[in-house]
Amino acid sequence: MKPGFDPSKGGRPEFYFEDGCYPEQVDWIGQKDQIDAAKAVGAKHIVLVGSMGGTNPNHPLNSLGNGKILIWKRKAEQYLADSGIPYTIIRAGGLVDKEGGQRQLLVGKDDELLATETKSVPRADVAEVCVQALLIEEAKNKAFDLASKPEEAGSPTTDFKALFSQVSTKF
Repeated sequence: MKPGFDPSKGGRPEFYFEDGCYPEQVDWIGQKDQIDAAKAVGAKHIVLVGSMGGTNPNHPLNSLGNGKILIWKRKAEQYLADSGIPYTIIRAGGLVDKEGGQRQLLVGKDDELLATETKSVPRADVAEVCVQALLIEEAKNKAFDLASKPEEAGSPTTDFKALFSQVSTKF
């Protein structure tokens, strides 16, 4: 938020990015540089966490500070997919601070989960999916959206090989 915003006075906060911190610089150039560096040292697998919403150029996140966040994230994801390095791209839904391992995880593609009631996922579950992606061959060279059912709905996901096997999209 811009400095000086006082929520007690009403109105909406304005978002902005400091010089050198625009999404183009962080989410595109920064990730591209990391992918190039990983390739140069012979990385065997890259797991990249992105965000759902990238198929919609009019998504509200793209208008924050006029940064086009999701557009630049998606460009970095495509660069990784085209890099020749084995990869897993996890496009997480809205992140929530809830205990991990308590929910059924859902995978989708092209933001289809955004049209459902299940648009969020605990941060701890995203971290676990990242670790499992490095360990399970079925996660390689795949890109998917990730969300979770509410805690009381469904059984907690424990079979990550089965979860990754549901994914058929490479990008």
